[in-house]
This record gives sequence, structure tokens and C-alpha cells, in this order.
Amino acid sequence: MNDQAAHVLLIEDNPGDVDLVRLRLVESQPGVRVDCVHRLSDGLASLARETPLLVLLDLNLPDSRGTETFRKVMEKAPNVPVVVLSGQDDEAMAMKAVHHGVQDYLIKGDFSSARLERAMRYAVERQSLLRSLEMARKQQLEFKNQFLSHVSHELRTPLTCIHQYVTLLLDGLAGPLAPEQADHLKTVLKSVNQLHAMIRDLLEATRAEGGKLRVEPRCIAIGKLIEQAVAMMKPTADAKKVGLEIGLDQRIPLLYADPDRILEVLINLIDNAIKFTPADGAVTVKACMQETDPAVAYVSVCDTGRGISPEARALIFDRLYQDPDSVDNNRSGLGLGLFICRELIRLHQGNITVASEVGQGSTFTFSVPVYSVARLLSPVITHEGSLRSSFVLVQVALQPLSNRPRGNWKETWQECLETLRRCVYLDKDLVLPPMGSPGPTENFFVVASTDMQRSGIMTARIRGQLERIADIGNKAALTIATFPVQPIASVSNENLEEQVQRVADCVTGMVMKTLGTKQIPAANAS
Repeated sequence: MNDQAAHVLLIEDNPGDVDLVRLRLVESQPGVRVDCVHRLSDGLASLARETPLLVLLDLNLPDSRGTETFRKVMEKAPNVPVVVLSGQDDEAMAMKAVHHGVQDYLIKGDFSSARLERAMRYAVERQSLLRSLEMARKQQLEFKNQFLSHVSHELRTPLTCIHQYVTLLLDGLAGPLAPEQADHLKTVLKSVNQLHAMIRDLLEATRAEGGKLRVEPRCIAIGKLIEQAVAMMKPTADAKKVGLEIGLDQRIPLLYADPDRILEVLINLIDNAIKFTPADGAVTVKACMQETDPAVAYVSVCDTGRGISPEARALIFDRLYQDPDSVDNNRSGLGLGLFICRELIRLHQGNITVASEVGQGSTFTFSVPVYSVARLLSPVITHEGSLRSSFVLVQVALQPLSNRPRGNWKETWQECLETLRRCVYLDKDLVLPPMGSPGPTENFFVVASTDMQRSGIMTARIRGQLERIADIGNKAALTIATFPVQPIASVSNENLEEQVQRVADCVTGMVMKTLGTKQIPAANAS
């Protein structure tokens, strides 16, 4: 606090307390510059303009009271130390603020200039120490993630070799095997597959911790994914004599999610449910909507197994956690599966929870956002509270030139999609999410705020950019078609939200017809 240019922001609405703090500061640090504001909103604005050395904060202000006050200040300036100025009746609240990251607190009217100066100095030093610790933690985490990633990749090569040779022996390509030899090799193959799964989970967990785990949302039907997951896990359930059933709410609309990642979550949850359910038990996979939250669908995996203790439920989604009371001879893995599931659902803006009682089974439930064309379209087809005058739907079809496309087809169409997104105006056009699971042919759709006459400029720009992609002409045939969006006539007293929904319904119908290979009138194709 010896810096003569030190700047302190005082957020206090009581003139008497303001004068007292200024007096104490002048007595201890005459070179400190004090800026005083009387409202939280003014304090947040000041933080946006200039970063102070420290904030002195009253918790009860004209426009904010209690925990919300210090929470907003810490959100606005997380690296600035905060000392709370508290009244006698607010001391409990001040201590709560300290527990949530505030550096210190002082009781109003009960501190000397030396006490104020010491609190401010310690607050600055503690904040500096916390920043240093956080930087060190991030560096250690990055080193650990790089190390684990390197080791995991190095282990994959010998494991792949073992897997290939064991498979070759089991197939009899190296000569006949005695039954006992075949059994031993099957045990080796099972162990290799388990180790492969562990390495995969370790890599996924490392990506999750480093913020490198990615999802590629599409418009999907959750029922098909559940059926696929159940079909994949049916042999495992049958081998253990556990029933595996499906319960679907037919009202569930299309959802906005990455089909591969959601399938990964489903398989993980179903696999866990089967492992911890005894013979003659049952596992049920359900999907439903709730009237209280129509923006998301809920998917549940329920079992009749041993259940989970309250202590384990609090930790079950943590990295590397395994419930010691639930581990048996059939349990394998690193305790990363549920951690990865949680991170994948978070990337979908969803949530995953567990409900369980010991001896009563468990239910894991996660949420997936509903695919809403209206919500996606609203920012681009409206302007200053009104619907734009005209729209077109542009279809970009990418068809591989052979049944087995050259190179990595997924990388090819993903590069085309990214290029397409760079060709549109973000405030007036929208590239719709891809539809369904990835397949050999990809169709992309753009809703553009223009008319048929001027749409040619956009399609020419799109074609020009896509044809610049390396070797695209040898991999795929490109077709671009433009259709006018002509929603049903509006009705009187229709608000903006209803107008947007009308356009969204029209666009949805046009897309579904196009994907169903039904021709849409008045189309311009190129």
C-alpha cells in the first residue's frame, strides 16, 4: 500500500461512513486516491472503466442488498480484492461473504486508521497469493494433461498390436486351437478391450479438464438413439439375465444434441445399471417431457439394483471416484465414466442427476435441449421489434462421388460446414444445425433475410468459397438450391413471437419436405 498511485473504489451510500473512511485513509495513506460511489450500478460501471487496487464495499446499498452485492462485484472484477464494510447487525453476512471469496471485513465505526490500512494491505497480499496459486495450479494441470495424453497415446500402439494378433489366433488363421487355449485367448482379448476402454476414458477426462472436449449438436430423434443403445447393450443384459426395456413419451419433439455423445452417455449409464443389477432384475430407459420445462427433454436410466448410499451420491460424478461399497469382482474401469457423462451433458447446456436409495435401485436422469427453430431464428429474422420483409431457404447438398469417399468424409463435410458459416451475415442469416445422424450425404440449410432476386449473390459467394476447399471436386458433388419462404398469412393482433413461430413452422416444413426428396415449388437450383 505504499504505491502513491494506488486507487481505491469505495461503494458506500452513507455520507457519514464515507467521511469516516476517507479520514482514516488520509491518516494512514495520504497518497491513496479514493473514488466514492453511492450505488452498486455506479460501482460496477467504475470497475468497467478502471481497475482499482482494492474495493471497499457496503453490502446494503439502495439498488442491491446482501450476498447479491458482493457476488456482482466479484463477477465484474474477479481479480480485485474486496473488503466489506459491515454494520453490527450485518456481521454474519460479512463472514459469509468472506467464505465466498471476499478478502476481509470491517465493522463500521469500529476501526482505526491502522486497522483499515492493515486490512487493505493483507487483502491485496492475499489476492496476489491466490492469483499465484491459481496460475501454478493451471500449469500443473496442463503438464499432467499433456503427460496423460502422451502416455495414453503411446499405450494404444502395443495394445492394438496385441488385439490384432489375439484376434488372428482366435479366428484360426494361425492354425487350430485347443478349447483351453481359445478360452485363455478370450480372457486376454477381454482384458485388452477393458484396457482400451480405460485409455479412451482417460483421454476423454483429460480433454474435459482442459476444456477441449467438444460436441457437434444436430437435430436428432432421441427415440432412435435409445433404441440403438439398448440394441447394443442387449447381449450384455441377456448374459447377466437382466431385463432391458424402453419407455418413450411419444410427445417428445426433435432435440438439439450431438448424437454420438448422447449415445456415449446412454451406453455408459446402461452399462453401469446392468453391472449393479442382480440377475432377474430390470433396467428401463425412459424419455419424457415435463410441462413445467418444455424447453428440454428428460432421459432416465432406471435399475432395480443395490442402490447408492447418500455419501456416494454426493461424490459419484467426481473424477476417479468409485464407491467402495459397490465395487465387486465384475467391476472394471477407472471411475471416469460418470465424470465424462457429466461433462458431456454440461456441454449440451443440460444437467445430470441421480436419485437412489440403498436396496431400492437407482435412477440417473439427464436433460437435453429441445430443437427450436423459432428460438434460433428470432435474432436474425427480426429487427428493431419487427419481422424482416422476406426470407429464402438455401439448401447446400454435399454428395460423395463414390460409395467410399476418399479420405476422411467427416472431416470433409465439417470443413464445408465451417466454410458455409463464414459465408453468411451473422445478424441476418442463420445456418441451421445439421439434421439427423451423420451419413454419406450431408444437407445443410441456410435461412437468409433476403429475397429470391438478391439471393443469387449469396449462393455465388457460397459456391465460390466451397469450391476453394482443397480437392473438394474429387470428393463430392455440390448442389445449391434456393427456395422462397412463404409462411401462411398472418392473423390480426399477432405478436412478434407468433410471427417468428409462423416463419419457423414454414421453414421446418420446407426442410422436412426437402429431406424427404419431395420437390418444393418455385425453387432455383444451381
